[in-house]
Amino acid sequence: MLPNDRNTIRQHARQNQNQITNQTARRAVHRLKAGRLNSSSNNNKMSKADPISLSFHDSCLRMSDVQLLHGPRWLNDQILSFYYEYLSHAKYKNNNDVYFIAPEVTQCMKYMDESELEMIFGEHNAVDKPFIFFALNDNGTAEAGGTHWSLLVLSRPEKTFYHFDSSGNNNLGVAMELMNRVKELLGVRQAKFRSMRCLQQANGYDCGIHVICMTDHIADYINRYEVIEGLPPLHIDTVKAKRAELLKLILSLGGKD
Repeated sequence: MLPNDRNTIRQHARQNQNQITNQTARRAVHRLKAGRLNSSSNNNKMSKADPISLSFHDSCLRMSDVQLLHGPRWLNDQILSFYYEYLSHAKYKNNNDVYFIAPEVTQCMKYMDESELEMIFGEHNAVDKPFIFFALNDNGTAEAGGTHWSLLVLSRPEKTFYHFDSSGNNNLGVAMELMNRVKELLGVRQAKFRSMRCLQQANGYDCGIHVICMTDHIADYINRYEVIEGLPPLHIDTVKAKRAELLKLILSLGGKD
């Protein structure tokens, strides 16, 4: 995410349909992005009690975030944001066909007006990206929160938004609402919506891991075949191994466990 993205988000986040002051908007998005809202003195105390494990491009993981990977724990947006930054700036840095939108940006897109969305998409040439990934949360406010993650992917070649939900259709309404907000701005007004069968989670906390694994799985597939149709099922062993793989990745990038 570019610095201009952060400025736009901090200035223009909305709480549902209510108008809020710029100061409150910045604080609301800070809570989405950092998972906490504190005064500067409390931030200093928090930094000592919960030191930074890894800073990677526009993501910042604290030790408490990394501990979530030891499980069984629900993953917060910091973990997903880190992984989307890794995909954007490392694994797929030379692939201009994919655009990974971090969860805090996706969340704020629910409350941006059309001009603000155009600015975000314009800075990333989103209208020219064949594949766009949205890490989607069921949170219905501009505050930190939510209980479930799912994945929405635009395939421009197939003129389709594909939705992958590891808990049935839990996020179906949220996914369709986001699609309807962005499809015209992305130049795919006639795009279809497809709710896809996918591997289902066996517990109440692995939705974030499923989103990360599905993002990997789909990105690898489209890198080879340039479509999503025909995507094979995700294997449960991939999900089981992913927490340990993420911990190793964080350590390999200089992070602390």
